[in-house]
Amino acid sequence: MNDKLKKLTGKNKNDYEHAAQEMIDNADAVLFKELIANDDFLFDFVKQNVAQRIYNACSKTNYKNLLKFFDYYSPYYDEAIISALAKYADEDLTDEILEMFETGTTTQKTYCAKYFSYIQDPLALDCLRENAYSDNDSLNANCAATLGMFEDEVSYNKALEKLKSDDDFEKLSAVKFLVMYGNKEALGTIFNAMKTSSMAENIAGEIPYLADLFELLNNYYEDALLTINYIINGLGEILSPALVLDFELKEVFENLISAEPDSKIAAVLLNAQEKFETLTENDEYLFDEDKETKNEIHGIKRLLQGINKKQLTRIVKAELNEDSPFVYTALDFSDDLLAIRELLKCSNQTIILKTAETLKRLNSLDDTAKTVALVKITDENIKSIIRAL
Repeated sequence: MNDKLKKLTGKNKNDYEHAAQEMIDNADAVLFKELIANDDFLFDFVKQNVAQRIYNACSKTNYKNLLKFFDYYSPYYDEAIISALAKYADEDLTDEILEMFETGTTTQKTYCAKYFSYIQDPLALDCLRENAYSDNDSLNANCAATLGMFEDEVSYNKALEKLKSDDDFEKLSAVKFLVMYGNKEALGTIFNAMKTSSMAENIAGEIPYLADLFELLNNYYEDALLTINYIINGLGEILSPALVLDFELKEVFENLISAEPDSKIAAVLLNAQEKFETLTENDEYLFDEDKETKNEIHGIKRLLQGINKKQLTRIVKAELNEDSPFVYTALDFSDDLLAIRELLKCSNQTIILKTAETLKRLNSLDDTAKTVALVKITDENIKSIIRAL
């Protein structure tokens, strides 16, 4: 870290004010590039301070120098840069940024998309729509959020159509768009997409950024519990363990534990208890996480150790039916052999396979059970798996 950057990120007011002023006055993109290169090594509060220093250093005489920084993107500084530009914006600046949006690099376009969330010029709509599903997540997010501020029905309806796609990556990209767009009326269709996707954990990990889990529990009780269940499934493998803090999972579990337990809550809490045991028993899951995340996960583990597992195991069997979205979780935790064996007669071949595997785990998969399981199986791969159990 060079001396200029040390001063810019440091605690001495005279130093950081002078460093920020020089950086903006001289359009020092090299220093800004180095600042961004150190994103992973600076505490969030330091980056927040630097963003404010950048904003404070801007004036009517130097604000256009910020355009030189558009070659290097960081979500920590885009708000400060764009809000400063918007403060002094005129028609010439907007025309210049629109041209950059049309012809610039991906990084430049990312800043441009943010600019038009402040300066809502309808001439930017085409560029926003065109870039809303690019290969760059930051550009996508800024375009979607700005289109949401425009309340652009064209892009919103396109995303709703994409949710119906048979391509799970298409579905996920539509979910990400809708979450950033910010219209909570889309929640129902997002839940439906989650239920029919092989990437349900990925979709579930986006939903709390549109509405927090407490709001979801109040307004979409069963779908909220299912979302929480998929988040639990994904933690450590698909989703970052740090999301426990973003989503306030400890408080969510405290809420569920204090409620009168039903079979769906039972499924979620049993699943959570097992997951957090796994996360804390294997170093590979938490090795790269910060101290705050590790402490929170260990705290959640201790909280979940207090649940009445025997009671919840009895309750969860109510989800042992093929119409329940919690059926797979119920099969992991229920020990009601009679109810489990009944699922061998269902019409869902994947559930039949999971049921046969569960009976095998419980040492209860006899030849009669295999015969019943195979009656409705037409998929040769599933047949082979069940015969080999």
